Amino acid sequence: MEKIVLASNNEHKIKEFKEILKNFEIITMKEVGFYDDIVEDGTTFEENSEIKADAILKFLKSKKLNYMVMADDSGLCVNALNGAPGVYSARYAQVHNDQANRDKLLENLKNAKDRSAYFMCVITLKKPDGTKIVGKGKVDGIILEKETGNTSFGYDCLFYSNELKKCFGLCTDKEKNSVSHRGRAIQDLLSKLN
Repeated sequence: MEKIVLASNNEHKIKEFKEILKNFEIITMKEVGFYDDIVEDGTTFEENSEIKADAILKFLKSKKLNYMVMADDSGLCVNALNGAPGVYSARYAQVHNDQANRDKLLENLKNAKDRSAYFMCVITLKKPDGTKIVGKGKVDGIILEKETGNTSFGYDCLFYSNELKKCFGLCTDKEKNSVSHRGRAIQDLLSKLN
């Protein structure tokens, strides 16, 4: 089974990747001994995902490890806010705090008539030889006026999926993965990997 080092310390995200990528052995950054902070200073999801992948790949080469690396960057884009929070989704309220981010989003949408939004995910996979493959995924929905269901992950409890006809905060992992931006980006990536 091929090994992929996933450039994330987010337990929820790691679980999601492992559930979708069953034909690969997913290894975390900690498992290969990478503990550095990666500065994500790109202006697009693709730039940030490549910055992360390159940092891990460079580290693996220094350790003589020939694993593929997968890094994603994703976020919520709200049309009434000109695509914000976008690449700043995780630190929208200037801190890495889901509740503060959601509170700021609701405040900024207080008088908005258009609450349409989408989650976007871009995944960059780098092979040991530097070959780059990019997968993209998107899911459309609307921002609810109040938190609904499970509030443990990001903006899920505010995002109503047009396809599922329910809030991500009320979805099972299986339901969410069936339409999620991350799931779609992974499928897009896998279709290019063969």
